Amino acid sequence: MRMLRWSCGVTRLDRIRNEVIRNKLKVTEVSKKIQERRLQWYGHVERRDLEEIKKRVERMVVRGRKGRGRPKKRWKNIIFRDLHEKNLSGIEVHNRAAWKRLTKNADPI
Repeated sequence: MRMLRWSCGVTRLDRIRNEVIRNKLKVTEVSKKIQERRLQWYGHVERRDLEEIKKRVERMVVRGRKGRGRPKKRWKNIIFRDLHEKNLSGIEVHNRAAWKRLTKNADPI
C-alpha cells in the first residue's frame, strides 16, 4: 500500500502530531484561518448600509415551532463566539484597517 507523503517528508506512519508539523512548516491551523475570514466578512457586512437586503434579513424574526433536539448553529452565534475569543467588542469594525489587523491570525514565525 502506497503511503501519502506531505511536502515536509512525513507520512501518517511516522505518527507525528499535527502541532509539530504545523510548527515545522510555519503555518497556522485551518480553523483559525476560517475564523479570520469569517470575522473579515462580518466586518464587511457590518459596514454596509442599513437598507441593504442582508441587513434587513439579519434583523428579521422568524416565528414558528421550535424543533426538538439541539438548537441550530447560527452564523451570528459563531461570530459572537469568535469576537469573544479574540477579545473584540464589534465596535472596532468601523475602522477597516484596524479591523483587518485585529482579526488577523498570523502564521507562526
